[in-house]
Amino acid sequence: MLRRSDRNLENIPVGALGLIPLTGCEELGAKVNDYLVKWRQESAHQYKDDVAFNGYVKDNYIIGAKIPRFGSGEAKGILTESVRGKDLYLLVDVLNYSVTYQMTGNTNHMSPDDHFQNLKRIIASVGGKGRRINVIMPFLYESRQHKRSSRESLDCALALQELVRIGVDNIITFDAHDPRVQNAIPLSGFETVSPAYQFTRGLMRTYKDLQFDSEHMMVISPDEGATARAIYLANVLGLDMGMFYKRRDYTRIVNGRNPIVAHEFLGTSVDGKDVIIIDDMISSGESILDVAKQLKKRKAKRIFAAATFGLFTNGMDQFDQAYEDGIIDGILTTNLIYQTPDLLSKPYYINCDMSKYIALLIDTLNHDGSISNILNPSERIQNVLTRYKNGEEV
Repeated sequence: MLRRSDRNLENIPVGALGLIPLTGCEELGAKVNDYLVKWRQESAHQYKDDVAFNGYVKDNYIIGAKIPRFGSGEAKGILTESVRGKDLYLLVDVLNYSVTYQMTGNTNHMSPDDHFQNLKRIIASVGGKGRRINVIMPFLYESRQHKRSSRESLDCALALQELVRIGVDNIITFDAHDPRVQNAIPLSGFETVSPAYQFTRGLMRTYKDLQFDSEHMMVISPDEGATARAIYLANVLGLDMGMFYKRRDYTRIVNGRNPIVAHEFLGTSVDGKDVIIIDDMISSGESILDVAKQLKKRKAKRIFAAATFGLFTNGMDQFDQAYEDGIIDGILTTNLIYQTPDLLSKPYYINCDMSKYIALLIDTLNHDGSISNILNPSERIQNVLTRYKNGEEV
């Protein structure tokens, strides 16, 4: 398994490390910071007198940043300490609607547009003094508007180009809705990261009686868009894969989309098998629950839904009902975006922490090291699968 101590970080750091969690991303930023502080205090004694490693070992890598607002709702970005020559990593959660601000005496919840504006404000406050600017945006802003099907805007492409124009060198996101959107910035750094390892480990830690073979388990794609994710996980775990095709009514638009008429299943029998439904996000949850009901009709044993981002835009009531009815046994999402206390309290919810993974990426990039092995989790999944089958702690 790839560990921080296993890597050979031969390059000197690009610059002194600086971490800037934006408003709404403080909790994740604090966890990432704790890992970085711990690792560097344990391993950097040989560098303490090297001028190239000045500022390498610190008690805190978080740089103070504020975004105050005027009464009109306008805002500005402020850095409370120097960033000259630093390798900066900005963390932003564009989906954290729990953050509010006052505008003409009214309380407004921050939208993705507001968070993106805040990101640009902090980049502007750096004022070109940083050595390098890296943006870690787990949910890629406007990634659902990634292609044009009529006279409509290409918001994600515009956002990426804007970030590059104002000085961003690298953009790291997780499970981009369509990774091909990086074609908008072909000469800039863009990485989309999969949490497949964290899903696998979270499932293994919660359920001790899983049998990872094609006779007892199956991976399901809820639609054609998630097929690549399902194929990857099925191949790594050595399982069969099936998929559903969403048949839509293209003559009507309901709540901004064409309603789904039916889910058509393509694949082998799921009778008596545990099933993992994998997707990039759970939005309202209607699609995932409909797929789960279809699988139950086909006599699937236990059903686990894994998605990188749990939005749950229509609340948790329908998931509570599905759990009580025995349709869903577990839901896995990451802590890359805001999680409500209600979600975290659910007995069927499995939280997959990504902070250590993000810290590993930051630590490697700061040394200008290769992240190829980190981006491909197949070796780590095989390792944890072997330990699970041997009855060892995962």
